Amino acid sequence: MHPMLTTAVKAARRAGNIINRGARDLDLLKVSSKGPKDFVSEIDHAAEAAIVQTLLGAYPDHAILAEEGTAKGKNEQADHVWVIDPLDGTTNFLHGFPQYCVSIGLMHRGVVTQGVIYDPVRNDLFTASRGRGAFLNDRRIRVSKRQHLRDCLIGTGFPFRDGSYLETYLAMMREMVTQTAGLRRPGAAALDLAYVAAGCYDGFFEVGLNPWDVAAGSLLVLEAGGLIGDLTGEGDYLHGGQVIAANPRVFAQMVQTLSPFRAAMLREIASKTG
Repeated sequence: MHPMLTTAVKAARRAGNIINRGARDLDLLKVSSKGPKDFVSEIDHAAEAAIVQTLLGAYPDHAILAEEGTAKGKNEQADHVWVIDPLDGTTNFLHGFPQYCVSIGLMHRGVVTQGVIYDPVRNDLFTASRGRGAFLNDRRIRVSKRQHLRDCLIGTGFPFRDGSYLETYLAMMREMVTQTAGLRRPGAAALDLAYVAAGCYDGFFEVGLNPWDVAAGSLLVLEAGGLIGDLTGEGDYLHGGQVIAANPRVFAQMVQTLSPFRAAMLREIASKTG
């Protein structure tokens, strides 16, 4: 295993321990609201602090891009940037709904080179190094082999928070519900991407995502033989907020189905921000 990946695994497991301890005493947790439907707990902060401490302890000259903003502004010119979500699925976690994870990706000059997604509930560790394949608990994983959208199980996530582009999203969702074998919405995007890599889902789509939701998962998908892009199938899926990920055949069919909605979504975003 690449030494930087080994360090990321150590960081993810440390965060996982903090999360599992917090899960035993949910009613005692301090929770604050970052905005509508967007919560953060002391566990998010403690897990992030543990991750950043572990990573910077090993690589003090690296930069950090983390959801809760730990070490923001440190080593801003660095070629290596760790992209971290200490607890993806906080809302699930706070309700005791066992679907959440730690996500840690390493970018080198804008390209994701290492990725770890750790599910502390199931003790599932997904790892990937660029050019070396993707693994679940040290076993090689591959995207599914299904060829037709109608046979596929597809993951998604609702664009929540402020409800922007909900109408367009619901239209996309209706399209996918009618064209697939099933649609699932468990509520932790990083874990959803890991599921695409492992072949549990045949594909996944979501809009309104952040880089820390996507960084590690995108590498897992690519290293497992899948494709990832924005709604057009191209573009900046890391920073653009829109993601389609799937095996290559299904990816093409999802892009065909969903790309027509992109213009409407951009219009909705413009009307909200303008």
